[in-house]
Amino acid sequence: MQEESWRTMLPDYSQYESVLAQYAQLSPAPTGILQDRLCDAVRRFTAVNIQPRVLRVTAPDNKIYRDYIIDLIHHFHTLPQESTEESSVIIAGDNVTEVNLFGAVYPPLEDGKLTKPQVKHGLLHQANNGYLVLSVASILANPSLWPRLKSVLMNGQLEWQPMTQKKLYPLPPPETLNVKLVLIGDRYLMAELENAEPDIASGFSMYGEFEQDMRLTQDSLPHYLAYLKSMIQKASLPDVADTEALKLLMRTGARHEEDQNRLPLCPIWYLSLLCEAAIESEGQPIHAEHIKRSLKAKEYRSAYLPERAIEDIHHGQVIIDCQGQEVGQVNGLTVVEMPGHPTAYGEPARISCVVHFGDGDISDVERKAELAGNIHAKGMMIMQAFLSAALNLDQPLPYAASIVFEQSYSEVDGDSASLAELCSLVSALSQHPINQQIAVTGAVDQFGRVQAVGGINEKIEGFYKVCAYRGLTGQQGVILPKTNLSNLCLSDEVLESIQQGRFHIWAVESVDDALPLLTGKAFRRDTNKEDSQADTLLDVIAERIEQVHGGHSDDRGWLSMFRNWLGHH
Repeated sequence: MQEESWRTMLPDYSQYESVLAQYAQLSPAPTGILQDRLCDAVRRFTAVNIQPRVLRVTAPDNKIYRDYIIDLIHHFHTLPQESTEESSVIIAGDNVTEVNLFGAVYPPLEDGKLTKPQVKHGLLHQANNGYLVLSVASILANPSLWPRLKSVLMNGQLEWQPMTQKKLYPLPPPETLNVKLVLIGDRYLMAELENAEPDIASGFSMYGEFEQDMRLTQDSLPHYLAYLKSMIQKASLPDVADTEALKLLMRTGARHEEDQNRLPLCPIWYLSLLCEAAIESEGQPIHAEHIKRSLKAKEYRSAYLPERAIEDIHHGQVIIDCQGQEVGQVNGLTVVEMPGHPTAYGEPARISCVVHFGDGDISDVERKAELAGNIHAKGMMIMQAFLSAALNLDQPLPYAASIVFEQSYSEVDGDSASLAELCSLVSALSQHPINQQIAVTGAVDQFGRVQAVGGINEKIEGFYKVCAYRGLTGQQGVILPKTNLSNLCLSDEVLESIQQGRFHIWAVESVDDALPLLTGKAFRRDTNKEDSQADTLLDVIAERIEQVHGGHSDDRGWLSMFRNWLGHH
C-alpha cells in the first residue's frame, strides 16, 4: 500500500526518443504492416485455387477497412502459371440483392427484334476467376441468398433463374464460375453468421481479423510510425511535425486503449483525431499544441451531460460527501455510458449499507429491484463469501444488511464496486466511520485480493471534478487496484493536482490495504507481527456478535436470541 507518484500515471516514452527522432526519414509502410496474422490468412487464402472458398475477416464493416483488405489481396495474390493476367479481379459489393449478385434472365422484347432472352450478369460473373468481397451484414439481411451462393462457391456452377415467373422463355445453360468469397464484419455479426451456417466455421472457410491494437516495443515502434505516416499520406493530411506531437498522439492512443504499453491501430480513430488537428494547424504540419486544442474542443462539445451531473451534485440534488466521515457510507466510482452520447464519463456514486438484527442475509437492493446485472450479483456474492471466511464464525451472523447505490435509477453492472461495497459493509458492522474524502474502485476475489477494473481514468477524473468543483482539501484521492497502474493516463489537470499534492492516488493489492486508508484502523491482525495492535475492525465486529450471542454457543432459536439481544440493549 503506497501513494503513487504522478510519474506513474501517464506513459513514459523517454526511452523511445531516438526512434521518434527518425520519423521524418521513414517511408510510409506497405499495406499489412502490424497485421501479421491477417497477412498470413490472406496469403494462404490467395495462394492456391482450391479450398477454402471463403475468407472471414473480423473488422468494422466500412469502406476504409474493405479497401485495406482489397489491397492485401492484391498484394498477396499469386497467379496460376498459365495465366497472363497482370492482376486478380476483385469485386466489392454493397446492398446485395438476388439480381445484382446472381444476375437474371429477362424475357425477349415484345417488338420482335430480339428473339433470345436477355442475360444480365451479376457480381459473381464480374468476379469470375477472382474474389468477391461482401459484408456479412448483407448476407444476414438477405439470408435466402446464402444457400445459392454457397452452392456456386462449392460446385462452381450457377443455374440461371428467370426474372419473372409470369412468362415462359428458355434459359441459358448453367454458367461455370470460379470465385472466392471474402466476408467482412464485426465479431457480433460473425457470430450471427456462424449460428445460421455452422459449416462456415469448419474447413469450408478460413479466418482472419484486423487487430485493433499493438504492444509498444523498441522493435514495433518503427513499424507503427511508418503505419501512421502511410495513413496520413493516403488521407492527404498534413504530417506530424515533431516528436512532442508524436508523443502526445501516442499518449492519446494509450488512453484510448487504457494501457500505457499499447497503441490503437484503427485507421478511423487516427483520421478523426488528425483531421481535427489539421483544422487547428490550418493545413500546416501538426504540432503538439494543435492536437491539444483539438482534444479540448472535442471534450468541450461532449461536456454537457458530465457538467450537468457535477452541477446536480454541487447543488445537493445528488448527495456526495467529499469531506468528513460517515458510518456505512463510501464513495464508489462508476462509468456512465449514455445512449447517444459519444464518450463515457466518470461519476461518483454513494454506496451505503445499514445493518440490523437478522439471520445473516446481506441484501443487494439493486439486484432485488432488478436494477443490477449478473456480473454485479456475482461480485456481491464473492464479497460476501470473503467476509464470511474472514469472520470465521461458528454460528450464523446475527445481523442482516442492506447495500444500495443511493440515487441510482438505471441498471448497474460489473463487479468494480465490490471493494467499495465490502468497505461499507465492514464499516456498518463495526460502526467505524469511513473517510469521505477518498473514493474507492476495485473488484474483490474470495481471498480478499483487489482486482483490476475498467474505465479507471474516467472514474478518477469524475471524482476529481466533484472535489475540484467544491474546492480541493489536499487530503482527497482515489483508492484503486495496483494492477490498474499500467492503465493510467490521466488528464493534465489531474496530473498537475497530484504533482502539487492536492489530490492523491493509492494503489492497493488487498482488502487489508484498503480499509486502513479509509477507516484508520486495520482490518485484521497481522499474523507476522507479535505486537499487533489490539482493536482491528474484525475484532470490533466479533465483539458485537459475541454481545448478541450472549457469550453462549448453544443451539437456541432466533426468537430466544432476539430476546437476549433486547435484554442487552
